[in-house]
Amino acid sequence: MTGNKHLSVLVAGSANLDFVVRASHVPAPGETVLGHDMATYPGGKGANQALACARAGGAATRMLLALGDDAHAEPIEQSLRAAGVDLSIRRSDRATGTAFICVSDSGENAITVAPGANAALRGDDLPALDGVSWLLLQLETPLDAVQAWAQRARAAGVKVALNAAPAHALPAGLLDCVDLLIVNEGELAALTGIADDLDAAVAAVQVPQLIVTLGANGCLARIDGQRLRQDAFAVEAVDTTAAGDTFCGALIAALAGGAAPAAALRRASAASALACTRPGAQTSVPTHAEVEALLHTADRRVVAGPASAPAT
Repeated sequence: MTGNKHLSVLVAGSANLDFVVRASHVPAPGETVLGHDMATYPGGKGANQALACARAGGAATRMLLALGDDAHAEPIEQSLRAAGVDLSIRRSDRATGTAFICVSDSGENAITVAPGANAALRGDDLPALDGVSWLLLQLETPLDAVQAWAQRARAAGVKVALNAAPAHALPAGLLDCVDLLIVNEGELAALTGIADDLDAAVAAVQVPQLIVTLGANGCLARIDGQRLRQDAFAVEAVDTTAAGDTFCGALIAALAGGAAPAAALRRASAASALACTRPGAQTSVPTHAEVEALLHTADRRVVAGPASAPAT
């Protein structure tokens, strides 16, 4: 896929500067762990998804975000602009949002977010929707603003994708405006109250399209009544930070570029897998060419198939 100026994705959501500490394991409550090192990376679910969408190609990407007037804002802006994201910035007297992330040697993470300027976003901040095919939302900004953005998009005939993360109970007025809901298993359980029956939880969510990410088990989708399953790509995980955000951004880029749902799921899964192989949030998001290379390698393995048994 290549960029198409007649299509665009608008991402409205959070932007943070991530402070990442690596350690042998994520500390349990009350436990102190001696870490290895610390680094800062541009992050935030909204910004991560916007950058992933832009790097995936297929549609021009815009973003509504809020930043403080401080030093933490600069690397976030630089990262997004370098990826080709067109920014609509609300300046706030609050500090730029930050996240504190502990990443274990096995690649798992625990994250605490201080919203800062993200909490200043309001429903009337959404820019014009002319030329926008998809609006991509998350839940690290005020819920009333998210609902207002979704309602405005629905009224304008723009498709709405919601990554319901962090886990949150959702008002019916918001779900009624969602065309595509993306959740992991924990978020699905929080939304439905069903924690031990995936099929029942999927059936309980009344949206046209639902995708449940399942980590190393891939993802499950219900698209207009049809069920799809996509296996995960096998990689050696270094840091799972932003893997879910990469999935969301790459998925919406593919859909906006005209990909069929099954193809979009496969491309998003490949991008997410690659994001696990390198540290950081936005620094881990793969390019279009990298995703293409992984898909090509996977296709070659399928065509080759298992080795033939020796003749007897």
